[in-house]
Amino acid sequence: MSSSPQAAEAPVRTPALQAKTPVIDRRYSAALDRRDFLKTAPLPCLAACASALFGTSAGASLLAAPAREDDAQYIKEARFYEKLPYKKTKCKLCPRECVIDDKERGYCGVRENRGGTYYTLVHSRVVTAHIDPMEKKPFFYFMPGSTTFSIATAGCNVNCKMCQNWEISQVRPEQVRSTYVPPARLAELARQYRCASIAYTYSEPVIFYEYMVDAADAAHALGVKSAVVSGGYVQADPLKKLCARVDAIKVDLKAYSEKFYKEVVNGELKPVLDAIVTIRKEGRWNEIVYLVVPTLNDSDQEFKGLARWVKSEVGPDVPLHFSRFHPEYLLKNLPPTPLATLERAKAIADGEGLHYVYIGNVPGHPAEKTYCPRCRKVVVDRMGFTVGDVHIRNGKCKFCQEPIAGVWT
Repeated sequence: MSSSPQAAEAPVRTPALQAKTPVIDRRYSAALDRRDFLKTAPLPCLAACASALFGTSAGASLLAAPAREDDAQYIKEARFYEKLPYKKTKCKLCPRECVIDDKERGYCGVRENRGGTYYTLVHSRVVTAHIDPMEKKPFFYFMPGSTTFSIATAGCNVNCKMCQNWEISQVRPEQVRSTYVPPARLAELARQYRCASIAYTYSEPVIFYEYMVDAADAAHALGVKSAVVSGGYVQADPLKKLCARVDAIKVDLKAYSEKFYKEVVNGELKPVLDAIVTIRKEGRWNEIVYLVVPTLNDSDQEFKGLARWVKSEVGPDVPLHFSRFHPEYLLKNLPPTPLATLERAKAIADGEGLHYVYIGNVPGHPAEKTYCPRCRKVVVDRMGFTVGDVHIRNGKCKFCQEPIAGVWT
């Protein structure tokens, strides 16, 4: 993912924020009125969305003021952890399995041990919200042409050196302004603004798991779907339970090497590959994005290995997006991905038998379009985030009747 104007997943920039600290920072976030929120908070500069969150000048505010760190409204007991002796807890949400002393937090910075009970500090604590085209996530085979109500909280369970959203992902919740949006209200906002879905995105939805599943339940009750944009660094049990509550999960696969995950992501590759397989087995729609970083994960060997793995483990119909990198965060010394590299990656994946391979963050490229794997005619026309003609009828190519995988309605 990138920081260019066509970047797939970049919320509005905020002023520089203090880096994540190794000890608990107990400062409160300042309360915001509607004017201050629009000026400084990372919620979108969309009048419609801002009005939705704060109400109109003619009526009462639709939401409470931004909450303080110790407010009970956004502190909920975590769902996946073990209690250990001496008031310690062991997190069972992601593969890190942090063991946390009393009054300390896990690696993600948003889950805290209080007296031997483990809590999330970000339930309903939204730091950014946008009404996005579904193609921005990117999801190309899930409700194409629809809009999605995109939200995030602070925090992440990895530290990618190329992260474009580090201002919200690499901070603790009290270090960034936010507002209280409970699940039912979030679902109402999505329906009010005629969004087909809610997208949990921008930072890492795994770390606000409890909020995400509660919101997904509320959304489904109103006929609104849920889509997750994740790094896939999550344990099998919570992932399986998540798959039962949401409709689609896109995984950002950072590389196809453990070396890259260790040195650039501060994570592991194998749990992410396992997560992709689990999503497929659980029957959720899944797409994969691979951000191609020059000199670090752009070898033919990696492209070929990835394509072969996708075909053998999850099937040739799982879309694979090769996205252009733009210099960001701790990798500003690298150049943007050359177009030739992206085209080489696509050619290799096509040659290995994958049906749906894309080039991302290059608006206007022919590899944005969806082609029928049988007759090769364009069945979904795209330009950037805009969808043109769709030639799919009842899940089939209208020209040759070849089934086209995806969720179309």
